[in-house]
Amino acid sequence: MLNFLVKKLFELIPTFIGITFIIFIIIHLAPGNPINAAGGFNPNVSAESLKNMEKIYHLNEPIYVQYWDWLKSFLSLNLGYSLVDGQSVAEKIAQRLPITLLINVITLILSLIISIPIGVVSAVKKDSLIDKFFTFFVFSGYAMPSFWLALLLMLLLSVHWHILPLSGLHSFNAKAGTFAYYLDEAKHLVIPIFIGVFGSLAGFARYVRSGMIDVLDKDFIKLLFLRKIPTRKILYKHALKNALLPLITIMGLSIPSLIGGSVIIESIFAIPGMGQLFYFSAMARDYPTVMGILAISSILTLLGNLIADLTYALVDPRIRYS
Repeated sequence: MLNFLVKKLFELIPTFIGITFIIFIIIHLAPGNPINAAGGFNPNVSAESLKNMEKIYHLNEPIYVQYWDWLKSFLSLNLGYSLVDGQSVAEKIAQRLPITLLINVITLILSLIISIPIGVVSAVKKDSLIDKFFTFFVFSGYAMPSFWLALLLMLLLSVHWHILPLSGLHSFNAKAGTFAYYLDEAKHLVIPIFIGVFGSLAGFARYVRSGMIDVLDKDFIKLLFLRKIPTRKILYKHALKNALLPLITIMGLSIPSLIGGSVIIESIFAIPGMGQLFYFSAMARDYPTVMGILAISSILTLLGNLIADLTYALVDPRIRYS
């Protein structure tokens, strides 16, 4: 196992370099640049001043030179400084990351808690009325655009019924450090978390259902039923453990969505997280900040795949790495 882990970690290095280099090129191919965003449309800023600004930020150098400079800084744990406000990119990300992780970790846990029983029941009651109901329920969440559902819930729960706050993370009169402060924050996060959970149920539940249907057809499961072992024990101790492999795969691939999936929701609800930071940075062509966020997302993607590979051995005893 240790040799496999070391080998995979070394394989991640060229993969990471390839991913970030492609991202770096795509970012710079987008129309506009930070100089135009900062002063290119200001008639009081001369063309010479714009060229000097490009030299200061090394934007006049070839793309591979810029990438090499960024990579050296990244390997020294320096993400650079924002071209918009001059603040350290690492500090900006550190300020925004906790709330994004909080929202998405809660969303992931609730999605698993709800989707696994739905998938198991749908597999046991295959093609029944309850299976069709769960299929309609989870796919309705998958089919609804998240921004449309967000606006609908804001209109109903916040504007018309005044049940939950409209946007933001805290109310103006909330006092930091008090119980009411955290309760107010929880109320602000109800709708964003609900949207995330509702949209994730279809993927998780259908993977569990498909895996359970396949496992329940195995001879060893049929033998357990013949031995009069309690159904719940067969389903959740023996069958579910073997049916989780597809779910582990999709969970590993869903880790980078902790950032990418937050862009729309955090922008709509004005939540000061990584998603909102990425959106504003992309609009301002703030290359260092965008690259810092996408580099972290790339690392999460690679680590997600590695964790999925390692978890296979824990779930399925037949899998061993040497």
